[in-house]
Amino acid sequence: MKKIALATSLVLAVAAVLLLHPVQARSQDNKGTEVRIDNFTFGPDALTVPVNSTVTWVNKDDIPHTVVAKDGAFKSRALDTDQKFSFQFDKAGTYSYYCSVHPKMVGKIVVK
Repeated sequence: MKKIALATSLVLAVAAVLLLHPVQARSQDNKGTEVRIDNFTFGPDALTVPVNSTVTWVNKDDIPHTVVAKDGAFKSRALDTDQKFSFQFDKAGTYSYYCSVHPKMVGKIVVK
């Protein structure tokens, strides 16, 4: 009888804690996503993320590159090898971007 009472008390205590302090699971999608700049390409060249995601571009090339949104939403400085640029997408939409140093380098972020 004591074991049942103890188990019941434990379950009620855990339930009370969860009601007072709900656990919020962090979605993997909202932690951030990385785009590699390597061999004169953005990889992946198209990426879909949820609203409020942060995307980070990392230059792995031996020469500088930039990340510039065609609509002006974001613009990095010239990134040398291993330098990063991050942007948080707080609105849904499609964001096309390119490297202003090498305009044939293009990519796209789709925010849903």
